[in-house]
Amino acid sequence: MQLQHEQLAPSAWVCRYARLIAAGGAVLDLACGHGRHARYLAGLGYAVEAVDRDAEALAALPGVAGVATRCADLEGAPWPYAARRFDGIVVTNYLYRPLVADMLSALSPGGVLIYETFALGNEKLGRPSNPEFLLRPGELLQWVEGRLEVLAFEQGRVESPKPAVVQRICAVQRRVEDCRLDLTW
Repeated sequence: MQLQHEQLAPSAWVCRYARLIAAGGAVLDLACGHGRHARYLAGLGYAVEAVDRDAEALAALPGVAGVATRCADLEGAPWPYAARRFDGIVVTNYLYRPLVADMLSALSPGGVLIYETFALGNEKLGRPSNPEFLLRPGELLQWVEGRLEVLAFEQGRVESPKPAVVQRICAVQRRVEDCRLDLTW
């Protein structure tokens, strides 16, 4: 029996890097689906904003301590977080390139981006297979170049939770004090 997305455990990539987010910080679970990562992150003590366009999927989250939900069409409406900043942003199995600039701008100084989704080559293994929904080689690195410090990056085939070609990154928004030069010799 194949597990449904909402029954899956949190991504190992998210679990590995989630604790880099400031303790008790605000985290955006972007395109959260049924909220597997929202639940996990709230369990770690984060204040999670879980956003998705699927109201039915979000219906599984009300009442989960530490999770606020927002039903929003991320692709057909304005970015809903123009005035908000997050200590962490988590995105898995979702790609809509026009959101990248807004998403990165919503990251607070010192904030952590944890992103994992499908990449070119996945079309040979299953869905998604449309290149519009598959990252090009090194694309996540290009997104953050000059903006964030890359802590970890991987791309290639994985076998779990299903065979797929993925790309994933963990990167941090530099704080102003991290960018100062020490000119004392």
